[in-house]
Amino acid sequence: MAETDTSLGYEQARDELVEVVRRLEAGGTSLEDSLALWERGEELAQVCRHWLEGARARLDSALAAREAGAPDGDPEDGRK
Repeated sequence: MAETDTSLGYEQARDELVEVVRRLEAGGTSLEDSLALWERGEELAQVCRHWLEGARARLDSALAAREAGAPDGDPEDGRK
């Protein structure tokens, strides 16, 4: 992942990726420009994957903590 991409939020990376795909699908760009767009799209997709994997890990952790605090599977037991 490029250094500048670490500062992109999920929504920003997703929106830019949508624009890259739109430009590629529209055609009319040179081979060099198309390759540069493709590479940028791959970087943006990696940023999105990173954010989504982090969100999944946080969700899994929260669910595990909730289950650990709620004996017998009663969701009310884990609430304050």
